[in-house]
Amino acid sequence: MEAYSPALMKFLHMPNLGMLLLRLGVGVSGIFHGAQKLFGVWGGMGLKGFAGYLEKMDMPLPEAGAWAAALAEFGGGILILLGLFTRPVAIPFAFTMAVAWVAAHNASFLASNNGSDFPFVLGLAALALIFTGPGKYSVDALISRKQINT
Repeated sequence: MEAYSPALMKFLHMPNLGMLLLRLGVGVSGIFHGAQKLFGVWGGMGLKGFAGYLEKMDMPLPEAGAWAAALAEFGGGILILLGLFTRPVAIPFAFTMAVAWVAAHNASFLASNNGSDFPFVLGLAALALIFTGPGKYSVDALISRKQINT
């Protein structure tokens, strides 16, 4: 006896929809957190506050780091959501999440150790998009189709 019927498995096999949902989660999270850093909205500290936070953690070049992280998240989030330049944009996004997880969250999952799995999971999701690409429901795929048809 099969655990799942072939018809159900065929219905559930939609990798392009899965990549769209993955991009939706990564993109919206990036836009939200990047906007907090860039503009100080939704309880964020803005660029000056974020640079000060990085400086307190003894990060080198805190202003440049604040700009780089904020743009990787906000701009990268928009482009990942759209599926535009997905693979190259996911690289700085994943790097930013790795730095956040190690530097701000002590590479820990334990809340008692200021840990957080959120940047870890977002970084892995961005890394996955580097290898999978955005899927067919993306601007990248639309551009590729137009280039092939011309």
